[in-house]
Amino acid sequence: MSKRPLILVTNDDGITAPGIRTLISVMNTIGDVVVVAPDSPQSAMGHAITINSTLHIEKVTIDGKQPEYSCSGTPADCVKLAVNEILDRRPDICVSGINHGSNSSINVIYSGTMSAALEAGIEGIPAIGFSLLDYNWNANFEHSKSFIKTITKQVLEHGLPDGVVLNVNIPNLEKKAIKGIKVCRQARANWKEEFDKRTNPMGRDYYWLTGKFVNMDNGEDTDEWALENGYISVVPVQFDLTAHHTIQNLNTWKLNE
Repeated sequence: MSKRPLILVTNDDGITAPGIRTLISVMNTIGDVVVVAPDSPQSAMGHAITINSTLHIEKVTIDGKQPEYSCSGTPADCVKLAVNEILDRRPDICVSGINHGSNSSINVIYSGTMSAALEAGIEGIPAIGFSLLDYNWNANFEHSKSFIKTITKQVLEHGLPDGVVLNVNIPNLEKKAIKGIKVCRQARANWKEEFDKRTNPMGRDYYWLTGKFVNMDNGEDTDEWALENGYISVVPVQFDLTAHHTIQNLNTWKLNE
């Protein structure tokens, strides 16, 4: 590229989270960075957008010289506001994360991190969601930096197909223990939910969602296999949810009788 790319950085853990601060530092070595991120944690928000209340943005200074905006809305709201109200030109890429915790397999459905990336994809902007398999607020993101830089530069160089964004998950390992990067499919897995029912002092019942992650996929080409075996997983994700393989069968049904 003849000029430094414009990079939109966002996340779902909030603008002060260590993960996004690490991502900003990496992106500053690649291009011109603008940050638009939630003012508080928005994990597991999925692709929620704000329609029944007002949105607020505030220009803030946290570290570095890059412009930063704190947003009262969801990760998807952040991307919408960035594209339509804040930036004076379209970003060359949007990167979301680094998420504190996994967004592999079925977690992509619930992820605010990935929903921000998908929103950018809907806008026609190449996008990547990055996650580290460590939920600790003080997780060590240092070993992920070089891999994130490599993947981002490759997307800037080659672009992505229309309607496709990347879901990148990084195992919680020292850099020397990471075996490499694998392009994978999403594993067939889900959560077996349980609810911890309790009663408050006023006698009203309430619930805490808990559960166990169940991987039903034995394939060695999945994100779960890659992560369990020391690889970074890269899954191309599309926001077209059409089950194209089912259309022909449905057309045999007697729907118009």
